[in-house]
Amino acid sequence: MTDTMIAVIGGSGIYDIDGLADATWQTVETPWGDPSDQILTGMLDGVKMAFLPRHGRGHVHSPSTVPYRANIDALKRIGVTDVVSVSACGSFRDEMAPGDFVIVDQFIDRTFAREKSFFGTGCVAHVSVAHPTCPRLSTACHTAAQDAGIKVHMGGTYLAMEGPQFSTLAESKMYRESWGADVIGMTNMPEAKLAREAELCYASVAMITDYDSWHPDHGEVDVTEIIKTLMGNSDKGRDLVKRLPALLGANREDCPHGCDKALEFAIMTAPEKRDPALLSKLDAVAGRVLG
Repeated sequence: MTDTMIAVIGGSGIYDIDGLADATWQTVETPWGDPSDQILTGMLDGVKMAFLPRHGRGHVHSPSTVPYRANIDALKRIGVTDVVSVSACGSFRDEMAPGDFVIVDQFIDRTFAREKSFFGTGCVAHVSVAHPTCPRLSTACHTAAQDAGIKVHMGGTYLAMEGPQFSTLAESKMYRESWGADVIGMTNMPEAKLAREAELCYASVAMITDYDSWHPDHGEVDVTEIIKTLMGNSDKGRDLVKRLPALLGANREDCPHGCDKALEFAIMTAPEKRDPALLSKLDAVAGRVLG
């Protein structure tokens, strides 16, 4: 049994939580470069918490330039056990309306300009992301949303696009009609894949701000309307986060779904062929299996 430490990766409106005790911004150095920002740590209802602004305070990183590897490494390095991603998204479904939340359980990764793995030449590893989110953590997020009075949908496929531009109408229709995606965003990949490589439980809370461009009654994405909806969603997001410590508890058993053992049989490179320089960078992410 270990101490629970919940990390929330999200926008600036999410980490301003009433009741966060001993709140401290701390700088965490990683071998993958600097994280998006300092990490705010503290205690909430007896449970350790960490908050990382994905785009940095002041929104300085685009979706393509977010340092995803450094972010996940930094969280692992300070003892995080559970990562909750909170992010804005567009909806491909009438019933998933702006202001609703979706607890994502699948992804289609269409990003192409980002480093997607901690592993590579000198230490090759293959983890399964067939089920890329943790059911235990996702259920807690769903319960927290319901308890907060949020209209929330359990399960959905998130199309991760590169951005920073929004979809063309043709793309939006294809993702919705041919590919079966439910929501679209720019930031959950490779974040979810890296969290799995780091043996962290990961849940994705998608906060719907718009209908992308497919909807005949809503037209193209309006940034002004997105920001207006996003402000209301931030209040809801804080309410959700505040309820997680009571649901997850301060003491943590092993993940029943094996998220914390994802590297058990993943490393393929023979010990004598492993690159010492790469191994030194993997000390936090893969130290459990690399010894």
